Amino acid sequence: MKNVILASASPQRKKIMQLLNIPFKVRPSRAEEKTEIVTTVSDLVKDNALLKAIDVAEQMKTPSIVIGADTVVYAKARLVLKPKDLKEAKKNLKMLMSEPHWVYTGVAIIDTEDKTVLVDHVKTKVFMDELTDDAIDRYHSAVSPLDKAGGFDIEGKGGLFIHRIEGCYFNVVGLPAAKLGQMLKKFGIQALMVVTALSLYGCSGLSSNFNTATNQQETTLYSTEREQELGASVAREMEKELKILDDVAMNERVETITRKVAAVCDRKELVYASKVVEEKKIDDKPLVNAYALPGGYVYVFRGLLEYIKEDDQLAAVIAHEIGHVTARHSIKRLQMSYGSLVAVLAAMTYNGSLAGGINAAVESMFFQYSQADELQADELGIKYMTAAGYDPKGMVRMLEALQEHDRKEPIRPKMFGRTHPYVHQRIAAAGRLIRNDLDFRDYVRMTGEGKL
Repeated sequence: MKNVILASASPQRKKIMQLLNIPFKVRPSRAEEKTEIVTTVSDLVKDNALLKAIDVAEQMKTPSIVIGADTVVYAKARLVLKPKDLKEAKKNLKMLMSEPHWVYTGVAIIDTEDKTVLVDHVKTKVFMDELTDDAIDRYHSAVSPLDKAGGFDIEGKGGLFIHRIEGCYFNVVGLPAAKLGQMLKKFGIQALMVVTALSLYGCSGLSSNFNTATNQQETTLYSTEREQELGASVAREMEKELKILDDVAMNERVETITRKVAAVCDRKELVYASKVVEEKKIDDKPLVNAYALPGGYVYVFRGLLEYIKEDDQLAAVIAHEIGHVTARHSIKRLQMSYGSLVAVLAAMTYNGSLAGGINAAVESMFFQYSQADELQADELGIKYMTAAGYDPKGMVRMLEALQEHDRKEPIRPKMFGRTHPYVHQRIAAAGRLIRNDLDFRDYVRMTGEGKL
């Protein structure tokens, strides 16, 4: 294999190159960068990346693949370059915090043997929190801004005040890994599988946001738009195996509660769609269950509506399912296994449908949650149903009712206790949340010790 040369001294770009699992050498470019926009920002970063690649390529004595890159920050119709001193760095950072801005990176690759040249670019939108002057000074005392485009680092302490990005995270660091992997493939160089998976799905799907449902900063492969696309794809396949009911009263009951709960949840950017369904093949009694898909698709089975008469209990069911959506539980489970992720991506057709239906592995990603997920969805459900005007004690009554139902029924693959496990612990935790204490009955339920 030809030598791969990174025409940059940036330690951040070096770390990203190491993620690709490709042997490479560093040969910093001495080319002078352009700093004025003649046509577009994308043209500027591509031109600079090519200048750097050419500068190093001309020095190579053996056949090599040379990679050049250039990153700039663009805000308020001007470039925000590496600051000259701390005073300028502080001024620039305050300006970047005042409104969203863009980070552009140009990438150029040259094959010195056959003279093939490939140039491209990526851009990412960055949203920052505003800091006080003292906080900015403390940040600059810990992190030097003078060697960074825009004067900040997303991969280090700067990530603490970047609450959201739209696009490729690695692009903000200085080298868009997925785009680079795609480009190198055209030169016969295969990057690491993880980066290939990111390329298949598009690094623009990688985003970092503060999730108000979980109170955590979360980095995901799926933007909200892509999450909705995935949910729609799975929903189409699922509905082939379900009967969508047109009962006006049932649908109006579910839709009314869904609308009220969605209006007070933590992810109002989603359009929540609810449907009343039943299994096409009913061998025994109607299934008593409900579940939700990424993107806001809520399914309530007819059997559950016939079994649960209280709106407070039904609100608890729907609020719990919306809690799974707002906390992105199924998306996180999908991301935990890159093998499953690649399988799903490989099964997706051009229009986003899942070829061949949903297999058991993917189904488990969406319908079988961990104990922590279930407890968190209950906590969010209690929060949402209370805000929507329903009695939070309906959560405990719902869990107790469905647990009693499952005890009397034969085991079925999609019964409530299978898709919503840990019911004993959940009843105890829900009671504790509502009362803000823990009694003996809750202790027995959570630990399994003793008898009720």
